[in-house]
Order: sequence, then structure tokens, then C-alpha cells
Amino acid sequence: MSLVETIRQWDEGVVAADKKDWPAAFQIFCEIQEPNSKIYFNIGCLCLINGDLNATEKAFDNSICKDEHLAVAFFQRGITFYKKQKYKEALRDFQKTFHELRGNQLIDYKLLGLWYKLYACEVLHNVALAHAQLNEWEKAEENLLKALNLKTEAKHSHIDRALGSILKHKLFDLVELPMGELFRPNKHHVAQLEKKDYLGKAKVLASVIHQDAFSGFAPLQPQVQSAPPRPKTPEILRVLEGEPHRVCYEFFSETANELSLLPGNIVFVLQKGADNWATVIFNGKKGLVPYNYLEPVELTLSSKKGQETNQSEDLPKPPKDEPPERPAVLDTSMLNAKDTEESSAKEGEQEELKTCIIKVHFTYTVTIQVKPGLSYSDLLEQVCKKLHHPRGIILRYKKNSSSEKVCLDDSEMEIAWSQAKKGHFTLWCELTENKENLPKEDLTQLVALHCYKATQPEDLEFQTGDIITLLSKVNEEWFEGQCKGNVGIFPAAFVEEYINEDRII
Repeated sequence: MSLVETIRQWDEGVVAADKKDWPAAFQIFCEIQEPNSKIYFNIGCLCLINGDLNATEKAFDNSICKDEHLAVAFFQRGITFYKKQKYKEALRDFQKTFHELRGNQLIDYKLLGLWYKLYACEVLHNVALAHAQLNEWEKAEENLLKALNLKTEAKHSHIDRALGSILKHKLFDLVELPMGELFRPNKHHVAQLEKKDYLGKAKVLASVIHQDAFSGFAPLQPQVQSAPPRPKTPEILRVLEGEPHRVCYEFFSETANELSLLPGNIVFVLQKGADNWATVIFNGKKGLVPYNYLEPVELTLSSKKGQETNQSEDLPKPPKDEPPERPAVLDTSMLNAKDTEESSAKEGEQEELKTCIIKVHFTYTVTIQVKPGLSYSDLLEQVCKKLHHPRGIILRYKKNSSSEKVCLDDSEMEIAWSQAKKGHFTLWCELTENKENLPKEDLTQLVALHCYKATQPEDLEFQTGDIITLLSKVNEEWFEGQCKGNVGIFPAAFVEEYINEDRII
């Protein structure tokens, strides 16, 4: 049994004895597995109250075995022997008690948990009574005279009465411990048995929440407006669907519905026909290729730090000496009606619009779609609108594929448009003024209402309160902007227009 359990049961037994419930107290003390001398003393006192003198003698024997210098245990055992009419044994224990006093007038057991003072005069009083029972009246008188010399308090007047009785050869009453006086456990040890709240109970003095009385370690937080849900990713950013295949042989298209491919190209097969023609997507274009020119592959993403890949496995296998036979030309009437309508609609739009895609390199890169043959002023207007820089911009281009960039103006427009290859053209944009001199009121600036974490490579990450320069609007839900030198897209619901109060007059 642990010390904690021993102290707990010891305290419960003392509480039961204080209530005069002697059987319950005796039962609790007897259940202690490893009792000490004080607990055996308590058991002996309870047995003495119940009148079981044999059990009382055994309990005090165990108490003395645990502590051979416990004088009060010898005193109680002497009282037990006296009640059993074993006067010689009682005389021996009373004399042993007086010897353990070691010349002191008293022993105060309060510090050990027993509220009792064992006086030397009272011990000699009992010694004299034992001699009287043995008809040794002279020795009885001698011990009482000695007790009178050690008497210090008025409450010991019974010693005087006992001396008078001895002179008349009469017996007198025995001095005993008060009934119910037991050794008690240390009060500090008992106090530690109960759980204590050293911090105390907190009290709410002030709170931003009305009638907030919660005082725990996690106080209620004020409700804030949560960030709007992240809109869906634009269609152009979604991963291509279909099963990946590698091109094994070079294939040249002969019709508008076919795609030209080179060995090693990765295509995504959307549909395979029974005539060995497959509908695939390659570089954003959809068309037909012979399925026997393809082989399935498995695309996996591996960590550059955690895995080492064999470079020879990433290289495409060399083509065979001869490609398989080209399948029969697919009848256009067998094509899906929807695909035919889409391809014809795209061809009609290209013939009608004949647009040109211009890539503009600035502090960031943007693309615009214009009609070929525009004048310099119209083109400059389109670029300024895209870059949100109304003035102070000049355009340059590489003339005749040279490395030097030539300033673009009305006289160079015809040459520049003639260099457009397959509807694509590249320009470089420069500022004629320092950035510090540009009018900030002409720039559209936004302020972040919520923190936005980038989940895709093309996302723009920012914190609440950051100022973002608007570059373009992808659609109603997504904007393109620049923040802290980074360019990317972000949800429109996370920002609002920034108003600089310093410029308001």
C-alpha cells in the first residue's frame, strides 16, 4: 500500500473515532496493510474500549516491536495487564514507562499527533498502585512520595489522596488515558490528499463580448466575418483529361482533322475508334492520329529530394526501323457532329477575325489579342490599357530577327507587321520616365481584405492589408495583379479598391 493510501485510511479511521463509531474505526485501521507503531497503538486503544483485553495486549506488543522507546505504549500495555490482574507484568511496564521518560517530568505527544501529556508523577502513581496490589505497601508509599516531589500542576491532587489511602492500606483508582485519544496523521499530509486549485477561479473584468462570463483558459473569441470561399479554378488551368500516350513514330497530317506529331511527344487519348484512329489532345489542339503509332505511358510525379530516378527510363524508346501502315483515311462523315461543328466554327472565326497575339515584355509579361495592321497609336493604346500605364511608354521590337531592339513608330509598323509569324508577335515595353514620376492616381490599386494562400503555381499570395496593382481581369471571379514583385491571379472577392486618403483634398 502506498503512503498516500495509508494516510487516507488513517485519517478516515480517526474521523470515525471522533464520531464515537468504534467498530467502524477499528475496521478501517485493521484494513491498513503495513501499519506503523502509531496505528497499532490506535488499534490497541480501540480494543481496550471494546473490552477485548487479549487483542489489546497483542496490539500494544506490535506497537512496542515497531518502536521500542514509545513510552505511552508501555503505559497502555501496563494498564491492560492491570485490568487482566497481571500485576507483576503491569508493574514491569509502568517501571519501563518511567525509565523511557529519561528523567523528564513529562512527554508531550502533541507533535507526534497524540493530544496527551504523559506525566512522570502519574506513572509513579500507577507504580505505587501495582505495589499495593502485591501487598508491598512500603514501596507503594515510597513511589507516592517521589510522585509528590514531581507534581507540578494542581490537577494532580489525586496523588495526595492516594498517599492517604496507602497509609490506611487502602487501594485507589488507576490513572488512564482519556477514552478516544488516538494518534492522528500529520495535518499537512492530510491537506495534500485533496486536489487544490492553486490558480484560483478567474473572474471576467472586461470583455468585448456582451455579458461574457466565461473565465476558462480558452475564452470566447469575437465572431469575425470569415473569408469568402475560393472560387473555382478557371477552365484554362485545369489538368487535361484523357489517358497519356507516347508517340512512337513521326506522323504528318494530310487533312485538317489530323495532327502532326514527332516521336517522343506525349498526347492524351480522349477516344479510340474501331478503325484504329484515335482522338487526342496535344499542346491544346485536338485531332486524329493512328492509334498504332502510340503506346500507353504512366505519368508519375516524384520528389527531387526524396527519390532518385533513372534518367535512362525517362528517355523515350527509339522508334522501330519502319512505322506501321497508315490506317485508311477516315471519312469525314463519320466524325462526331459536335467536333465538326466546333472545328468549322473555329475556322470561320479565324478567317473572319484574323487576329494576332502580341506578347509584351514589361516588368511582367502580358499578352494581348489585336487585329493585324493596326497603327502605332492604336497599338500603343491597347498596350497601355493592358499595362495600366496611360503615358510614358515606348515600344520596341527586334527588326529582321536581329538582337538589337528598334524603337517602334508609324514608319516601322508595316515592317513590324510583316515579321509576325503565324499570328504571333513580340514587343518590349519601356518607360520614358522614372517610375517615381508616374502618376499613381492613374494606376488601379487594390487592398487585400483577407489573407490568401497560393494553392496553384499561378496564384498570387498576399496578406491582409497588402496593396496589389491590378493588371487585368481574367473573368468576373479572378483578377491578375502584382504584389511585392510577384505576378499571379487571385480571387476578386478577396480584395477591394484601395483609396488613398492622403490624395483627397
